[in-house]
Amino acid sequence: MKLRLHFVVDPMGWFCISMVLFVWLYNSFLIPKLVLLPHYAEGHIPATLVVFYYLASLLCISALFRASTADPGKLAEDPKIPLAERDNWELCNKCNMMRPKRSHHCSRCGHCVRRMDHHCPWINNCVGEDNHWLFLQLCFYTQVLSLYTLVLDFCQYYYYQPLSSVNRADFAVHHELALLRGSCFMGLIMFGGMSSLFYTQVKGILADTTTIEKMSHLLEDIGPHRSWQQAMAEVFGTRWKILWFLPFRSRQPLRLNLTSRSRV
Repeated sequence: MKLRLHFVVDPMGWFCISMVLFVWLYNSFLIPKLVLLPHYAEGHIPATLVVFYYLASLLCISALFRASTADPGKLAEDPKIPLAERDNWELCNKCNMMRPKRSHHCSRCGHCVRRMDHHCPWINNCVGEDNHWLFLQLCFYTQVLSLYTLVLDFCQYYYYQPLSSVNRADFAVHHELALLRGSCFMGLIMFGGMSSLFYTQVKGILADTTTIEKMSHLLEDIGPHRSWQQAMAEVFGTRWKILWFLPFRSRQPLRLNLTSRSRV
């Protein structure tokens, strides 16, 4: 499947994603410079910790870029509706276009999105059928990077040996007070917020309910039960669990032999 870039013209969204990029840059460059690389140079930590931190940072920014630029499932202006699926389509009363059921019109983006979960200003994009898996990856890798940053900050204060090449008093004045405590604060905010968001997203996927449907009380009946593997495989577009963690790929729709829920 060919990857298509999707950009939303929204100044507020640009501001929000700029804040996210600032937090990522702050921690991805500050922590290695002040903690990881100096302690590695003096033999206090193995190279594995340095490589893992950069890998987590790379996966995090990759998931952010893909989630913010991927087409969430925007409907074509003149969709071709298969005859066998016409009962599952409806007319949008905002853009007067036919759309599949469980689609939603995003007032921020100005178009309908298939199985839209919500519009996220922090990625300046809708979260829909085609990029929901990338949003989950972003939440997961942000948790990993934030937790890793908090652990490194803690070790810098209470565990790692003092650096022989750095004056401890000057380091405390110029770095610990001004920079590392800011890193701890941002790490706590990001880890707490993303953990809560990741939990609600996974809970909604397992219940086969989007955020908009939960807020609008559109759920009518539960329908057939799906295992967590089937639910996650449908979102990620593959049954290969190792691919659920890779943002460097395209997603193919995965149709399961289950009857979808009916909704008003």
